[in-house]
Amino acid sequence: QISWTPLLVLGYLLYLLLGAMVFQLLEKQAETHFRDQFQLEKLKFLQNYTCLDRQALEQFVQVLMEAWEKGVNPEGNSTNPSNWDFSNSFFFAGTVVTTIGYGNLSPSTVAGQIFCVFYALFGVPLNLAFLNQLGKALNAHLLTLERWVQKPGRAQVQLAIFLITGTLLFLVFPPLVFSYVEGWSYGEGFYFTFITLSTIGFGDYVVGTNPNKHYIPVYRSLTAIWIVFGLAWLALVFNVGADLMERYLQIKWHRSDLSLAEGDTTKLEDEPEQPRIHIPS
Repeated sequence: QISWTPLLVLGYLLYLLLGAMVFQLLEKQAETHFRDQFQLEKLKFLQNYTCLDRQALEQFVQVLMEAWEKGVNPEGNSTNPSNWDFSNSFFFAGTVVTTIGYGNLSPSTVAGQIFCVFYALFGVPLNLAFLNQLGKALNAHLLTLERWVQKPGRAQVQLAIFLITGTLLFLVFPPLVFSYVEGWSYGEGFYFTFITLSTIGFGDYVVGTNPNKHYIPVYRSLTAIWIVFGLAWLALVFNVGADLMERYLQIKWHRSDLSLAEGDTTKLEDEPEQPRIHIPS
Protein backbone atom coordinates (compact mmCIF):
# COMPACT_ATOMS: atom_id res chain seq x y z
CA GLN A 1 0.00 0.00 0.00
CA ILE A 2 1.39 3.39 -1.02
CA SER A 3 1.68 5.88 1.83
CA TRP A 4 -0.45 9.01 1.66
CA THR A 5 2.26 11.06 3.42
CA PRO A 6 3.74 12.51 0.18
CA LEU A 7 0.27 13.80 -0.70
CA LEU A 8 0.05 15.53 2.68
CA VAL A 9 3.52 17.05 2.29
CA LEU A 10 2.67 18.31 -1.18
CA GLY A 11 -0.61 19.80 0.02
CA TYR A 12 1.16 21.46 2.94
CA LEU A 13 3.76 23.08 0.68
CA LEU A 14 1.11 24.20 -1.79
CA TYR A 15 -0.88 25.74 1.06
CA LEU A 16 2.19 27.71 2.17
CA LEU A 17 2.82 28.89 -1.38
CA LEU A 18 -0.81 29.95 -1.73
CA GLY A 19 -0.62 31.89 1.53
CA ALA A 20 2.60 33.60 0.48
CA MET A 21 1.12 34.73 -2.83
CA VAL A 22 -2.12 36.01 -1.28
CA PHE A 23 -0.35 37.88 1.53
CA GLN A 24 2.06 39.45 -0.95
CA LEU A 25 -0.83 40.50 -3.16
CA LEU A 26 -2.82 41.99 -0.27
CA GLU A 27 -0.10 43.59 1.85
CA LYS A 28 2.83 44.65 -0.32
CA GLN A 29 1.11 47.61 -1.97
CA ALA A 30 -0.27 48.80 1.38
CA GLU A 31 3.20 48.58 2.92
CA THR A 32 4.66 50.67 0.11
CA HIS A 33 1.94 53.27 0.61
CA PHE A 34 2.56 53.48 4.37
CA ARG A 35 6.32 53.70 3.86
CA ASP A 36 5.96 56.56 1.38
CA GLN A 37 3.47 58.29 3.67
CA PHE A 38 5.86 58.01 6.61
CA GLN A 39 8.75 59.46 4.64
CA LEU A 40 6.50 62.30 3.52
CA GLU A 41 5.51 63.03 7.12
CA LYS A 42 9.16 63.17 8.15
CA LEU A 43 9.88 65.59 5.32
CA LYS A 44 6.98 67.82 6.39
CA PHE A 45 8.22 67.73 9.97
CA LEU A 46 11.68 68.90 8.91
CA GLN A 47 10.17 71.69 6.82
CA ASN A 48 8.05 72.92 9.74
CA TYR A 49 10.92 72.73 12.26
CA THR A 50 13.95 74.04 10.43
CA CYS A 51 16.07 73.93 13.60
CA LEU A 52 16.27 70.16 13.17
CA ASP A 53 18.18 68.29 10.52
CA ARG A 54 17.53 64.83 9.15
CA GLN A 55 20.18 63.19 11.34
CA ALA A 56 18.63 64.57 14.54
CA LEU A 57 15.20 63.37 13.45
CA GLU A 58 16.51 59.89 12.67
CA GLN A 59 18.12 59.72 16.10
CA PHE A 60 14.84 60.66 17.75
CA VAL A 61 13.01 58.01 15.72
CA GLN A 62 15.60 55.49 16.89
CA VAL A 63 14.92 56.50 20.51
CA LEU A 64 11.21 55.94 19.96
CA MET A 65 11.83 52.50 18.46
CA GLU A 66 14.09 51.48 21.34
CA ALA A 67 11.47 52.65 23.83
CA TRP A 68 8.81 50.60 22.08
CA GLU A 69 11.04 47.53 22.04
CA LYS A 70 11.52 47.90 25.81
CA GLY A 71 7.77 47.97 26.31
CA VAL A 72 7.51 51.73 26.91
CA ASN A 73 4.67 53.31 24.97
CA PRO A 74 5.93 56.59 23.40
CA GLU A 75 2.46 58.09 23.77
CA GLY A 76 1.48 59.82 26.97
CA ASN A 77 3.95 60.75 29.71
CA SER A 78 5.73 59.27 32.71
CA THR A 79 2.44 58.78 34.54
CA ASN A 80 1.50 55.88 32.28
CA PRO A 81 0.76 52.72 34.27
CA SER A 82 3.64 50.29 34.68
CA ASN A 83 3.94 47.31 32.38
CA TRP A 84 5.19 45.27 35.32
CA ASP A 85 2.53 45.68 37.96
CA PHE A 86 1.05 42.41 39.22
CA SER A 87 -1.84 42.29 36.76
CA ASN A 88 0.37 42.94 33.73
CA SER A 89 3.06 40.58 35.05
CA PHE A 90 0.44 37.86 35.48
CA PHE A 91 -0.68 38.43 31.89
CA PHE A 92 2.92 38.29 30.67
CA ALA A 93 3.55 35.04 32.56
CA GLY A 94 0.54 33.57 30.80
CA THR A 95 1.85 34.58 27.38
CA VAL A 96 5.16 32.90 28.19
CA VAL A 97 3.88 29.47 29.26
CA THR A 98 1.24 29.41 26.49
CA THR A 99 3.94 30.34 23.91
CA ILE A 100 1.79 33.19 22.57
CA GLY A 101 4.63 35.70 22.93
CA TYR A 102 3.10 38.91 21.61
CA GLY A 103 6.52 40.56 21.33
CA ASN A 104 5.43 43.97 22.59
CA LEU A 105 6.91 43.28 26.03
CA SER A 106 9.93 41.28 27.15
CA PRO A 107 12.38 41.23 30.07
CA SER A 108 15.07 43.88 29.74
CA THR A 109 17.34 42.82 32.61
CA VAL A 110 19.76 39.91 32.37
CA ALA A 111 18.28 38.38 35.52
CA GLY A 112 14.78 38.68 34.06
CA GLN A 113 15.86 37.09 30.78
CA ILE A 114 17.56 34.14 32.51
CA PHE A 115 14.54 33.61 34.76
CA CYS A 116 12.27 33.76 31.71
CA VAL A 117 14.24 30.93 30.06
CA PHE A 118 13.94 28.58 33.03
CA TYR A 119 10.39 29.69 33.75
CA ALA A 120 9.39 28.75 30.20
CA LEU A 121 11.46 25.54 30.33
CA PHE A 122 9.27 24.17 33.10
CA GLY A 123 6.16 26.25 32.45
CA VAL A 124 5.52 25.21 28.84
CA PRO A 125 5.32 21.45 29.64
CA LEU A 126 3.21 22.27 32.71
CA ASN A 127 0.89 24.35 30.52
CA LEU A 128 0.61 21.54 27.96
CA ALA A 129 -0.25 19.04 30.70
CA PHE A 130 -2.83 21.43 32.14
CA LEU A 131 -4.40 22.10 28.75
CA ASN A 132 -4.44 18.38 28.07
CA GLN A 133 -6.40 17.70 31.23
CA LEU A 134 -8.66 20.67 30.57
CA GLY A 135 -9.26 19.40 27.06
CA LYS A 136 -10.21 15.99 28.44
CA ALA A 137 -12.69 17.66 30.76
CA LEU A 138 -14.20 19.59 27.86
CA ASN A 139 -14.26 16.39 25.86
CA ALA A 140 -15.93 14.33 28.59
CA HIS A 141 -19.30 14.32 26.81
CA LEU A 142 -17.95 14.52 23.27
CA LEU A 143 -17.77 11.23 21.36
CA THR A 144 -14.53 10.14 19.82
CA LEU A 145 -13.91 10.64 16.13
CA GLU A 146 -14.35 6.96 15.37
CA ARG A 147 -17.78 6.79 17.00
CA TRP A 148 -18.71 10.05 15.31
CA VAL A 149 -18.04 8.40 11.96
CA GLN A 150 -19.85 5.18 12.87
CA LYS A 151 -22.87 6.77 14.59
CA PRO A 152 -23.33 10.19 13.05
CA GLY A 153 -26.82 10.91 14.39
CA ARG A 154 -26.32 11.57 18.10
CA ALA A 155 -22.66 12.47 17.80
CA GLN A 156 -23.26 15.19 15.25
CA VAL A 157 -25.68 16.90 17.63
CA GLN A 158 -23.12 16.81 20.47
CA LEU A 159 -20.37 18.03 18.17
CA ALA A 160 -22.57 20.87 16.90
CA ILE A 161 -23.43 21.94 20.46
CA PHE A 162 -19.76 21.82 21.44
CA LEU A 163 -18.67 23.90 18.46
CA ILE A 164 -21.48 26.46 18.70
CA THR A 165 -21.10 26.98 22.46
CA GLY A 166 -17.34 27.35 22.24
CA THR A 167 -17.57 29.66 19.25
CA LEU A 168 -19.95 31.95 21.12
CA LEU A 169 -17.93 31.96 24.36
CA PHE A 170 -14.46 32.29 22.88
CA LEU A 171 -14.78 33.82 19.41
CA VAL A 172 -18.04 35.78 19.11
CA PHE A 173 -18.71 37.46 22.47
CA PRO A 174 -15.12 38.41 23.51
CA PRO A 175 -14.61 40.75 20.52
CA LEU A 176 -17.65 42.69 21.71
CA VAL A 177 -15.98 43.22 25.08
CA PHE A 178 -12.65 44.15 23.54
CA SER A 179 -14.34 46.54 21.13
CA TYR A 180 -16.04 48.30 24.03
CA VAL A 181 -12.99 48.43 26.33
CA GLU A 182 -10.21 48.99 23.79
CA GLY A 183 -12.09 51.03 21.22
CA TRP A 184 -11.40 48.53 18.43
CA SER A 185 -13.79 47.60 15.68
CA TYR A 186 -15.46 44.22 15.94
CA GLY A 187 -13.28 42.91 13.11
CA GLU A 188 -10.13 43.98 14.94
CA GLY A 189 -11.40 42.37 18.14
CA PHE A 190 -12.19 39.12 16.33
CA TYR A 191 -8.78 39.19 14.69
CA PHE A 192 -7.08 39.66 18.07
CA THR A 193 -9.19 36.87 19.59
CA PHE A 194 -8.28 34.25 17.00
CA ILE A 195 -4.62 35.26 16.71
CA THR A 196 -4.33 34.99 20.49
CA LEU A 197 -6.15 31.70 21.02
CA SER A 198 -4.28 30.08 18.15
CA THR A 199 -1.01 31.14 19.90
CA ILE A 200 0.12 32.98 16.75
CA GLY A 201 0.40 36.20 18.76
CA PHE A 202 1.68 38.83 16.34
CA GLY A 203 1.56 41.58 18.96
CA ASP A 204 -0.02 44.20 16.71
CA TYR A 205 -3.08 44.16 18.99
CA VAL A 206 -2.66 43.63 22.74
CA VAL A 207 -5.22 44.35 25.43
CA GLY A 208 -4.60 46.88 28.17
CA THR A 209 -1.81 48.85 26.47
CA ASN A 210 -3.53 52.11 25.54
CA PRO A 211 -2.15 54.86 27.85
CA ASN A 212 -5.19 57.04 27.19
CA LYS A 213 -7.58 54.51 28.73
CA HIS A 214 -8.16 53.59 32.34
CA TYR A 215 -8.40 49.84 32.85
CA ILE A 216 -9.65 48.05 35.93
CA PRO A 217 -6.75 46.29 37.76
CA VAL A 218 -7.95 42.75 37.05
CA TYR A 219 -8.72 43.35 33.36
CA ARG A 220 -5.61 41.67 31.97
CA SER A 221 -5.72 38.92 34.60
CA LEU A 222 -9.27 38.02 33.57
CA THR A 223 -8.15 38.12 29.96
CA ALA A 224 -5.35 35.67 30.78
CA ILE A 225 -7.86 33.25 32.34
CA TRP A 226 -10.10 33.55 29.27
CA ILE A 227 -7.06 32.80 27.09
CA VAL A 228 -6.29 29.57 28.98
CA PHE A 229 -9.80 28.13 28.55
CA GLY A 230 -9.99 29.40 24.97
CA LEU A 231 -6.68 27.72 24.18
CA ALA A 232 -7.98 24.37 25.43
CA TRP A 233 -11.17 24.67 23.38
CA LEU A 234 -9.51 25.80 20.16
CA ALA A 235 -6.75 23.20 20.53
CA LEU A 236 -9.44 20.52 20.77
CA VAL A 237 -11.14 21.92 17.68
CA PHE A 238 -7.84 21.91 15.80
CA ASN A 239 -7.18 18.31 16.89
CA VAL A 240 -10.60 17.19 15.67
CA GLY A 241 -10.05 19.04 12.39
CA ALA A 242 -6.61 17.47 11.95
CA ASP A 243 -8.00 13.98 12.68
CA LEU A 244 -10.83 14.49 10.19
CA MET A 245 -8.42 15.73 7.52
CA GLU A 246 -6.01 12.87 8.15
CA ARG A 247 -8.81 10.30 8.07
CA TYR A 248 -10.22 11.83 4.87
CA LEU A 249 -6.84 11.69 3.14
CA GLN A 250 -6.26 8.12 4.28
CA ILE A 251 -9.69 7.01 3.07
CA LYS A 252 -9.27 8.75 -0.29
CA TRP A 253 -5.78 7.34 -0.79
CA HIS A 254 -6.86 3.86 0.31
CA ARG A 255 -9.81 3.93 -2.11
CA SER A 256 -7.53 4.91 -4.96
CA ASP A 257 -5.26 1.97 -4.09
CA LEU A 258 -8.27 -0.37 -4.02
CA SER A 259 -9.43 0.97 -7.38
CA LEU A 260 -6.04 0.28 -8.88
CA ALA A 261 -6.00 -3.19 -7.37
CA GLU A 262 -9.50 -3.95 -8.66
CA GLY A 263 -8.49 -2.68 -12.09
CA ASP A 264 -5.55 -5.05 -12.16
CA THR A 265 -7.80 -7.94 -11.05
CA THR A 266 -10.35 -7.13 -13.76
CA LYS A 267 -7.60 -7.00 -16.33
CA LEU A 268 -6.40 -10.44 -15.32
CA GLU A 269 -9.95 -11.82 -15.43
CA ASP A 270 -10.51 -10.40 -18.90
CA GLU A 271 -7.46 -12.13 -20.32
CA PRO A 272 -8.25 -15.40 -22.12
CA GLU A 273 -7.49 -18.47 -20.08
CA GLN A 274 -4.35 -20.22 -21.25
CA PRO A 275 -4.57 -23.92 -22.20
CA ARG A 276 -3.50 -26.15 -19.36
CA ILE A 277 -1.64 -29.44 -19.68
CA HIS A 278 -3.26 -32.28 -17.78
CA ILE A 279 -0.73 -34.43 -15.97
CA PRO A 280 -2.18 -37.71 -14.86
CA SER A 281 -1.52 -38.82 -11.33
